[in-house]
Amino acid sequence: MTMDELIISTDNAIRTLTLNRPDKRNALNDGLIAELKAVLAGADADESLRAIVIRGAGKDFCSGADLSSLQKIAKASYEENVEDARSLAELFIQIRNVKVPVIAAVHGRALAGGCGLATACDLVVATRTARFGYPEVKIGFVPAMVAAILRRNLGEKKSFELLTQGFEYSAEEAIELGLVNRVFDEEDFDTAVTEFASVYAKVSRSAVEMTKHLLYSIDGDRFDYAIEKGVVTNANARMTEDCQNGIAKFLGKQED
Repeated sequence: MTMDELIISTDNAIRTLTLNRPDKRNALNDGLIAELKAVLAGADADESLRAIVIRGAGKDFCSGADLSSLQKIAKASYEENVEDARSLAELFIQIRNVKVPVIAAVHGRALAGGCGLATACDLVVATRTARFGYPEVKIGFVPAMVAAILRRNLGEKKSFELLTQGFEYSAEEAIELGLVNRVFDEEDFDTAVTEFASVYAKVSRSAVEMTKHLLYSIDGDRFDYAIEKGVVTNANARMTEDCQNGIAKFLGKQED
């Protein structure tokens, strides 16, 4: 399925969303953001789905906001700029709220809002030659919404450096920082992404869903509150069909 700015395909319970503006380096505009939000909004209704992969067509993952978006920002009122910023913020929140894992598969460059999009995903894989960065400060802009996510991934000092110096960093540096989960060779990338995402077709969807919800819900919680949420989640997991079937299968093997 192809929308105006997005190519959508599903294989083996993995849905791939390909940003389809290669001539613009997959720069974010209103249309692309709206299509991503629409597809993610409908994802929870598909019980067969196990993971979502976001990637870019052409040479880059995503280069940030496109020229027309920047021109619009320059002429917009404060209220219009708040509304525009909130649209991207809603996409980041939506990624976190989707039940299944959302994986960014980054090749080429992921810069500014494009780097924010990758950082907002649950997992990030990249080619060895991929480049990341938040260069917004170079034009007086602030990588503001992604700061909430970056701060949860890194400490204050490194977050401050990345957000305020505007430099690009490599995939190898990103994996050392903990902002990328895996780095793969360019020539093997498509196969490696498929294998990485397909792990979620082999494990319990309900367990992964509950783990994702728990992990993000304990941000900022006091230790004992976080543990108590774990108790409740653990008990809820025991009551699921997946867990009941898994226990029965495990016990059956022990008896053989």
